[in-house]
Amino acid sequence: MYKRILAVLGGLALGVGLGAVNLPAQKYGGILQAVIEGSPTSLSPHEEAAVDATWAMMPVYNGLVFYDPLKGQESLETVIPELAESWRWSDDRKQVTFSLRKGVNFHDGTPMTSRDVQHTFDTVRGASEKKLKLNPRRLWYFNIERIETNGDHEVTFRLKRPQPSLLAMLAAGVSPVYPAHIAPLELRTKAVGTGPFRLKEYQRDRFLLHEKNLDYFVAGRPYLDGVRYHIIRAGAARNAAMATRQLDIETPHQAGKAVMEALKSMAPGLQFVMTSPFSFNNIHFNPKRPPFDNLRLRQAVSMSLDRAAFIRVVTRDGVPGAFMLPPPSGVWGLTHDQMVLLPGYGDIEKSQEQARALMASLGYSAANPLKARLTTRASKNYVDAAIWVVSQLKDIWIDAELHQVEGTMWYGTVAKREFQFALNASATAADDPDVNFYEHFGCGSQRNYSDYCDPAAQRMYDQQSQEFDPEKRRQLVWEIDKKLVTDVARIGFGFRYQFNPRWPYVKNLVPHQTAYSWGRMQNVWLDK
Repeated sequence: MYKRILAVLGGLALGVGLGAVNLPAQKYGGILQAVIEGSPTSLSPHEEAAVDATWAMMPVYNGLVFYDPLKGQESLETVIPELAESWRWSDDRKQVTFSLRKGVNFHDGTPMTSRDVQHTFDTVRGASEKKLKLNPRRLWYFNIERIETNGDHEVTFRLKRPQPSLLAMLAAGVSPVYPAHIAPLELRTKAVGTGPFRLKEYQRDRFLLHEKNLDYFVAGRPYLDGVRYHIIRAGAARNAAMATRQLDIETPHQAGKAVMEALKSMAPGLQFVMTSPFSFNNIHFNPKRPPFDNLRLRQAVSMSLDRAAFIRVVTRDGVPGAFMLPPPSGVWGLTHDQMVLLPGYGDIEKSQEQARALMASLGYSAANPLKARLTTRASKNYVDAAIWVVSQLKDIWIDAELHQVEGTMWYGTVAKREFQFALNASATAADDPDVNFYEHFGCGSQRNYSDYCDPAAQRMYDQQSQEFDPEKRRQLVWEIDKKLVTDVARIGFGFRYQFNPRWPYVKNLVPHQTAYSWGRMQNVWLDK
């Protein structure tokens, strides 16, 4: 048996994995004042794609494993134990067995066992009679053949083929273990996890309040008495709340350069932690609805848009990229020299000339522009980006009307493909090729909003997914990234910097390159 035990038992595992060593003297108590932009559509992380919902519910749950909250760059090397205290791979790399912690209880007092793990991931992968209403990450787990329990504290995932990224997916904050004794649909409106905090109160459009879980399985955690997520839609109102210390931290995806500059002038004492998170503006096309069922038209749009200008003018800072986050912020993305050879990333004047030639071949001109409707979320970051796109498309004779959808309706709008083309801000739950390719570009995925489906691309996903050698895998991933750009699977604009404001008394909150896996809050404390 080939063993890869990435945890040791007892207190040492808790110290290394969960941040109990080499830290300054922590203080107990206080309520962390956090914020989200809108009310969650549901309280079920497995059903949600929006950061507002997943961020606010992360303290309530645990996964089998988790990305080390004190390390900013996520990778397989930073995966640590949570509900599992250790794991081991078989010699053929086609099964992984998790040894579970004992003495862990759900918030209603029910013990957590291997049956809860089996129930959760059989449900998410569609192998159970119990169903989720929405299941955006079902394709993450297509490679699982079956899940087996061996007593209450051991569970084995048997795979159809080797897949090192299974750990990356299980470590994401959107992969919690649900209680088997509660129907999944009930967890849309109530939260029963094992996490460091319990949901105490939720008032829609006002706040969510979590209180300390006194029965948490990690001794001495959490430090906070609770976390309150204020629900504030308007960016100006969030800035005012930050400046006057009504908030301690900002939401992880709403702190671009313009927000940082505004807050610096309003509250000079604020701290900012810059990250390049795995989130990016992108354009989805509906290939089943005219006019963007025409590939040449989609290619023209892609070639016309100046990604460097978008970063310079709209986000005002960021990292050019295709669909995997480039180095040094990410692990798998294309280098700059590779990107400038792609359509729309290099010589923009030449690319725009080619775009106009394509439009002319389709019968469009300045005298006969294409009328289209660009749909986006009614949120400042989305609308600012969409306005820029509308203005740029005029240069290739596309007259786009902007249509805004309220935030609570946005995920449903794109999930149901109720658009001609749409400007979205996407984020990936882990900086891992399997997570990104199968979820965002896989045939049949709910979050593949452009319904891109190419058998050759699917074979390429599968090939890289089985490769355990990081360098060999990176070469395969680069070829996929290039293909997705060339095929106009969607249009990406690069990756935005985030500046993550907080007051200096907030300790042990380390931003990651994704917004989905650093919100557990069990190590956070307030130095005041």
